[in-house]
Amino acid sequence: MAGRFIRALRRLWLIAPLLGMLPLSSQAQDTLTWLVRDLPPMTIFEGPQKGQGSVDKLLPLLIERLPQYRHQILHVNRARGLQMLNTPSFTCDPSLVWTPVRARNIVFSAPAFAVLSNGIAIRRNQQGALASYVVDGQFDLARFLDLQQMRLGIVAERSYGPGVDEQLNHADPLKLAPHYGNDALGSLLQMQRLGRLEAVLGYWTEIRYQAAQQGIDPQDLVFYPIKGTARYQRIHIGCSDTPMGREAITHINRELQNIPQETLRQSYANGLDPLMREQYLKDNPRFFSETPLP
Repeated sequence: MAGRFIRALRRLWLIAPLLGMLPLSSQAQDTLTWLVRDLPPMTIFEGPQKGQGSVDKLLPLLIERLPQYRHQILHVNRARGLQMLNTPSFTCDPSLVWTPVRARNIVFSAPAFAVLSNGIAIRRNQQGALASYVVDGQFDLARFLDLQQMRLGIVAERSYGPGVDEQLNHADPLKLAPHYGNDALGSLLQMQRLGRLEAVLGYWTEIRYQAAQQGIDPQDLVFYPIKGTARYQRIHIGCSDTPMGREAITHINRELQNIPQETLRQSYANGLDPLMREQYLKDNPRFFSETPLP
């Protein structure tokens, strides 16, 4: 019995060096969980353009280039996604805005692509009542939050960019209507339609898409950029700030350099109206080269 055991150990010792030469697929792999939310035109879960968003196009390219991991995709809302990223897990989100607060617990990639910044959507029949807050085609959000006894709908735990986030953080909580659900923006648009809030904060492309999903005519809405904000903002990939998350970001940064930006730009631009699309495609290369990183 002892002799057979010793011979078995010798055989194991002889083949052990060969285990490292086996294909990656035959070895145990860590599972990277991608946290994805419905955010047209970056990710599109339903409708004729399902799977045609810029992140919908980016994610398979990244997964193909990261064979050292097993990948799974999990659909989450914004609040749940951030909760998972802020815990010791191996999770990544392919569509995150960088903020100083998030950077405390999330490790960010280099910029993946740029999108039109968030703005304010109001009902067309409310233009007169809110006209004093629109200056040179831009909405004065700071003044609206400071003076107006009206409510602003926001998606809970979403970043709208550092400048807008700062204004929201200092606003009277009674003037904000945060929504935590999976269909947060659609629910906010319904609340707006029913007169329960006056303005909704979000991406115009996403607002138009969600309005149509809710049976609301996008033509009944008017969108304004926010005074003092940049026209575009960068989107990053963010992973949990753990050893595996940091290692993954290193690989992701390398692969982002090899993915043609034109593919991502065009996928995002396809979700814009013709005038916005033309301007976005014209501005995009200059934005990346001329705008400093945060």
